[in-house]
Amino acid sequence: MVLVVLSVILAVVVVLVVGVAAFALRRRLIQRPGGTFDCSLRMRPPVLPAGEAGSTTAASPGQQAPGGAASSSPETAESDVEGDPAAPSADPDHGKGWVFGIARYSGDRIEWFRVFSYAPRPRRVLQRGGIQVIGRREPAGQEELALLAGAVILVCEHDGARIELALSDDALTGFLAWLEAAPPGQRVNVA
Repeated sequence: MVLVVLSVILAVVVVLVVGVAAFALRRRLIQRPGGTFDCSLRMRPPVLPAGEAGSTTAASPGQQAPGGAASSSPETAESDVEGDPAAPSADPDHGKGWVFGIARYSGDRIEWFRVFSYAPRPRRVLQRGGIQVIGRREPAGQEELALLAGAVILVCEHDGARIELALSDDALTGFLAWLEAAPPGQRVNVA
């Protein structure tokens, strides 16, 4: 009886070790060509009712925001003004929907892989020409717990669908430089 229990425990340990080794090998194979960075992704950001923070009517610097407050600096206009499309939601579920991942530059596209997956292929492919940057913001509320420390959220549209990317400052600089380095004739919008 003891031998059977030890055999089962040994089998479970072997399966766990093989699973962890497979994750490590997959990550190594993804990173091997280079140009990779940690990037959390949210494909379906929370939709807010019109008039709340996060709606698409942003005030430009020096104009009246919807609510009467004037914005005086670009920093205020970018993240604190009501109606800013990149503004965080007051919704308590705002931290939901984020998936940890690894992104890899591959020519004119970014391949995004889930961290906790055995799939050898990218889960999402973002074409450079289809990405439009709407704004950036700091994590708020539960997002601070859901994302890696020091992450900056980049609010984008990709082929008409709104997405959010959470990257480190260094990865954000590289991502924006990659977007701006598009070949002549490609439409690029970097906010």
